[in-house]
Amino acid sequence: MQTYTITLIRGDGIGPEIAESVVEVFAAAEVPIRWEEAEAGLACLERHGTPIPEATLESIRRNRVALKGPTTTPIGGGHRSINVAIRKAFELFANVRPARSIPGVQTRYNDIDLILVRENIEDTYAGVEYWQTPDVAESLRLISRPGSAAVIRYAFDLARRLGRRKVTCVHKANIQKLSDGLFLECFRAIAAEYPDIESDDILVDNACMQLVLRPERFDVLVLPNMFGDIVSDLCAGLIGGLGVAPGGNIGNGYAVFEAVHGSAPDIAGKGIANPTAFLLSAVQMLRHLGLHADAERIESALRYTLVSGIKTRDLGGNANTREFTKAIISNLPPRSQVQAQNAPVQEPYRTPMLPPRSTDAEGWQTVGVDLFFHALAPPTDLPTQIGAARLQAISNRGIALDSHEVGDRYLLSWFRARYVSETPLNEAEVGAILETLAPRLHWTTIQRLYRTQEGMNLFSPIQTD
Repeated sequence: MQTYTITLIRGDGIGPEIAESVVEVFAAAEVPIRWEEAEAGLACLERHGTPIPEATLESIRRNRVALKGPTTTPIGGGHRSINVAIRKAFELFANVRPARSIPGVQTRYNDIDLILVRENIEDTYAGVEYWQTPDVAESLRLISRPGSAAVIRYAFDLARRLGRRKVTCVHKANIQKLSDGLFLECFRAIAAEYPDIESDDILVDNACMQLVLRPERFDVLVLPNMFGDIVSDLCAGLIGGLGVAPGGNIGNGYAVFEAVHGSAPDIAGKGIANPTAFLLSAVQMLRHLGLHADAERIESALRYTLVSGIKTRDLGGNANTREFTKAIISNLPPRSQVQAQNAPVQEPYRTPMLPPRSTDAEGWQTVGVDLFFHALAPPTDLPTQIGAARLQAISNRGIALDSHEVGDRYLLSWFRARYVSETPLNEAEVGAILETLAPRLHWTTIQRLYRTQEGMNLFSPIQTD
């Protein structure tokens, strides 16, 4: 039998305790796994000066699959998220969060069976943020065609592989018309390649309501990163919370599985941590490797343990971590009772990545400039025309200012001046706009404005009220 070497990161807080539980269960179940331990987290930061050493990244590169315990991310400062760092290092573009009701875990629902697939490395999680003025911070929301296509195709591939009936795109394209509009456009194009799978789309706010009212209408959901982060926790709430919610991060040739809950430092070392989510993440890892029989044995033992009333305190029981782990081991069914068969995956998952495209090849034409600037009051002396480009508006909070009503508005100290031409501008003309405005304004950001050859503006309009 093939043996897999897996990178094991125990993590912070309760991480080492729940990781030990998984190691013991896997050993008792004789799963063909060899653990290669690596470090990450706060203790690692104290020892090595970095929360995630290069040796840990190299271990994941070598083994291609990792199981990671929870690590602590400071809020508002401190080191960057280790989870995000690993996802970006290995381009783990799909975060897969199954939400399946667990017998013995009491919730408002008893028949939840959803899979949420979240884009994992773009959106606001690209981490591109700036202070624009002392009163305004900006975070860029980056949605790309290649990134959207990769996660959407994975969602359809996963649905087909698991025999799922439908994939639903969750978005906000009625408001974020360009960014979420691109995500939805990619979804519709890829959905046409999977005629055997039903597809539909829904606005994210309505999706949240429908998940509470009629969760049975969903099967597989695919979402941009931020919406996926929020909705995945909502789905975890449907099955009992983060303590029973597994998660995996999938890329081209790499996969990292992790419990999605935090490191719970307040109960670390007390021996009362619940290893369920981490064990289910490990089971998800086994299925990814094709070790379906091993996954079924362990998941069956876990479910039987919970149904029999042996639970940790957070689930309403009185078992400690050690007692809960022993119970799972004692409930492992014989291999002869397991129907699933191991079918080890020979090649890791890969999805074709779209090649980059140029503005010239797409026929995009520069027709103007948005110049964002810091000022305590809107300027009144900007030129109304620079070459072929006219001053269309000065805006604040995205809304065009009427000079006669400025006194009635609460204004930020961050404005936008938009200059637009009816005809395409060459680079010299664009340069002339910037040379004219730069000495007059304390500019913070400059954005080029494009239009297609067919006359469609590739930028959002300025609101007039």
